[in-house]
Amino acid sequence: MEIEDVVLIGREFFMMALLLTTPVVAVSLVVGLLISIGQTVTSIQEQTLSFAPRIICVVFVLIFLSNWYLTTLQNYTLGLLTHMVELVK
Repeated sequence: MEIEDVVLIGREFFMMALLLTTPVVAVSLVVGLLISIGQTVTSIQEQTLSFAPRIICVVFVLIFLSNWYLTTLQNYTLGLLTHMVELVK
């Protein structure tokens, strides 16, 4: 196994992690921003108000995208195992 192979596997891992976390982080960011704007407009300064809607929205996104997550992870794992078998030969 060469250093290029290790770098390639690491790069693919970090790209997959970024791809899988982006939807959840983006939804949490947008919901938090909307709630913060609503708090500013109504002058409600409760710090814990944004957590419940964020958690609910993130859970809905995870449920909605679960099929995509599983398919993507399955394809990544199969590709990684295939690449590892090719490296052993």
